[in-house]
Amino acid sequence: MAQEKLKKGSYSAADITVLEGLEAVRRRPGMYIGTTGPDGLHHLVWEVFDNSRDEAMGGFSDDIEVVLLPDNIVRVSDNGRGIPIDVHAQTKVSALETVMTLLHAGAKFGGEGYKVAGGLHGVGVSVVNALSTYLRAEVYREDGAYVQEYSRGKKKSAVKKIGSSKLHGTVISFSPDSEIFNVINFDFEKIVAHLREQAYLVKGLRISIVDARGTTVKLPEAGKTLYMRENLLECPSQTFYFEGGLRSLVAFYSRHQKPVHKNIFYIEKEQDGVAVEIALQYVDDISSRVFPFANNIFNSEGGTHITGFRTALTRTLNAYARQSNALKENEENFNGEDVLEGLTAVISVKLAEIQFEGQTKGKLGSVEARGAVDAVMSSAFSTFLEENPEDARGIMGKVVLALKARKAAKAAKESVLRKGALEGFGLPGKLADCQTKEASESELFIVEGDSAGGSSKQGRDRRTQAILPLRGKILNVERARLDKMLASQEIKHLILALGTAIGDIFDISKLRYHKVIIATDADVDGAHIRTLLLTLFFRHFRPVIEGGFLYIAQPPLYKIKRGKEVMYTYSDEEKIRIVGTEAEIEEEPSGQEVPEEVEEVKSKKVKVHIQRYKGLGEMNPEELWETTMDPARRVLKQVTIEDAADADRIFDILMGEDVSSRKSFIQSNAKLANLDI
Repeated sequence: MAQEKLKKGSYSAADITVLEGLEAVRRRPGMYIGTTGPDGLHHLVWEVFDNSRDEAMGGFSDDIEVVLLPDNIVRVSDNGRGIPIDVHAQTKVSALETVMTLLHAGAKFGGEGYKVAGGLHGVGVSVVNALSTYLRAEVYREDGAYVQEYSRGKKKSAVKKIGSSKLHGTVISFSPDSEIFNVINFDFEKIVAHLREQAYLVKGLRISIVDARGTTVKLPEAGKTLYMRENLLECPSQTFYFEGGLRSLVAFYSRHQKPVHKNIFYIEKEQDGVAVEIALQYVDDISSRVFPFANNIFNSEGGTHITGFRTALTRTLNAYARQSNALKENEENFNGEDVLEGLTAVISVKLAEIQFEGQTKGKLGSVEARGAVDAVMSSAFSTFLEENPEDARGIMGKVVLALKARKAAKAAKESVLRKGALEGFGLPGKLADCQTKEASESELFIVEGDSAGGSSKQGRDRRTQAILPLRGKILNVERARLDKMLASQEIKHLILALGTAIGDIFDISKLRYHKVIIATDADVDGAHIRTLLLTLFFRHFRPVIEGGFLYIAQPPLYKIKRGKEVMYTYSDEEKIRIVGTEAEIEEEPSGQEVPEEVEEVKSKKVKVHIQRYKGLGEMNPEELWETTMDPARRVLKQVTIEDAADADRIFDILMGEDVSSRKSFIQSNAKLANLDI
């Protein structure tokens, strides 16, 4: 199949355009890959993969393999045309060396190399080369096999022809530089998730991922094979191939939800030089999941294609609602918030001349995408509603319900979040506020129950630390609308204490504390309360997490007294290290009962007294200050959103109504649980 695709277009050194050299990458890698942390490390894989994926988008390849090898080596193979190896007229070296060692050198600036590509900047593979201690490029084309190796962006030798070969394609193997990346640890699941998504976006493309880091396998001899998977059958691996495209992707994203209509809407059409592909389905949920892609690059910040989609969706649903009498004459129109509720959608556009805002391609800036998506979506979705009346009724019912809920929530919000409350007045009586009004030095401890609240209030630094005790388990907001949330006294108190308001008037600049600390007990109930609070913040106060303002306190599990020495430990392993393995637990004489929380251990030298804390309320104020509240000694875990889509999925499973998925998740991960029985 791929051999036939080779005839579709020419591809030679003349297609490679040079703009500038490579020098600045190692000095400022963040400019090119965003960060030198885990995201930047994985960005190297995406850049190399994108080149292979672009071959598939052009119809020249149908099989890509990514293998994680020992010594931090990543090997990416495709059966495309192979990077040209003839001498480039401008650089006087091979086209392969040109694209590997010079920035802005690639086939994506003109010529017949690519009509559509994701890596339009032409910096991807050269940046990977600059940031790798080792990179090996193997090219198979024109009945020959060619190899060139590099280190930190510089060639180690000229391109060598190592023999004849009937293979065609490119194999890139690289190892990131530890001088640039402090920690080199590729996340197999993260790579699987990203490449699975790409397989949905390119119909008919096979993508394989193999984790061979735990083996002694070596790179295969050049010229023998493009792919290693046949020899790595015992290694963890995934292979993806989807004919359904975006339909399949929407079904995958919605797999833990209940659809409100049967048929998934799908359209694929070219409009004014822009290829537009859209799929969507409404589900019985209050959250929306909209995923925009441009030339198969995920745009986390949206862009012009999202603007066109939302405009068309809102206008089309309003027009159909009036036509079908789902909205009465005196009722207001749906707004953008209404039509997004419960929506799962994927919007994919492909453009020959594409503009992103930034090298990491987080936001699409191409103006023509907005009009193209608007036109295609308006026409096709109107037809879908007309031709599928049962699906249309389900969608109308969902959006009308969202409109009514919005109006009810607005009324509830206006009655609760008065203007005075938003400005800091009318704070809940349960809140023991701090004295300072500077948010940058203020901390809010959210504690469990009055007992912990009492100890916290006595042990805190009153100038900078505020305490808000919550009674019992708060409402699970995973599927609760705003009006129901505001009827919950505990949630209402938390909203007023934070000062940001909620919903469409949320304002992160009004956050009253720049450290919001969840401090619950170290037991099952405490873990449940912590999960409910995290759900609340994830769904309704996400900017608090994204801004780095949310933390989880780590109170100690044990207080250990050895003679006059007092120590606190935060795990059973730490307790064992301190007490020692030769110490023996002795029972007290009969008639003298020892409380369950207290052990007395006698070692060969000194008597050790161990107290097990099961709640913050069991600590006196001094202990609570020493272990959990004192900034100089406490341990806090900052809550981050590494992957919002994956976090969204986990919250759906754990806190939603899909019982079978939750049961499966628990069974699959039960062995990883750390139970305190």
